[in-house]
Amino acid sequence: MLPLASTELLPKIIMGVDPGTQIMGYAVIEVRGQHVTVLRYDVIDMKKLGTNHALKLKRIYERMTELIEEFLPDELAIEAPFFGVNVQSMLKLGRAQGVAIAACLSRQIPYVEYAPTKVKQSVTGSGNATKEQVAHMLRQTLKLPPIEEAPKFLDATDALAVALCHHYQKGNNVKAGGKSWGKFLADNPGKLAAPVAGKKAVASRKKPAA
Repeated sequence: MLPLASTELLPKIIMGVDPGTQIMGYAVIEVRGQHVTVLRYDVIDMKKLGTNHALKLKRIYERMTELIEEFLPDELAIEAPFFGVNVQSMLKLGRAQGVAIAACLSRQIPYVEYAPTKVKQSVTGSGNATKEQVAHMLRQTLKLPPIEEAPKFLDATDALAVALCHHYQKGNNVKAGGKSWGKFLADNPGKLAAPVAGKKAVASRKKPAA
């Protein structure tokens, strides 16, 4: 008798990004059914790069690539730029978002964009929630340790909210056979000079560092 095909759900890795040109928040979560584990939430701090926008874009791409190779995410969830009155700021923010998306697309990782109000609505029940309210709800939902609510931390929790919003929209994780960067590496071991370990260690939930 042939063995039955496994119906066990595989863990799904979701990366969430809150774009920025000074501070960009990112988060990585692992989803098994309805259980969510926070692997890491932190920021990319670009304030020391001054006004050199090209260097900031380069930094975003390099850091995103490092995170992709470390965590092997299946999907990217990214927040859409907020439409404000400053056109130049919107253009720069759009470029930062585009670079983060490009880093994932270069690894065949699909992305989904969410409006800020959609993210807040999914996490807190209100599309007008403040950053502090979002962070407070995440600490309760994901049982995060209480830490100081510095602006840097709020960028990280915003990214965590984007990842969680995506999980809520997508439902349970995909079954075996779905495309991902991890599966691509497994099928094409010669694509990278140094192989990336398939095991993803859970990072400590500490205060994000600059």
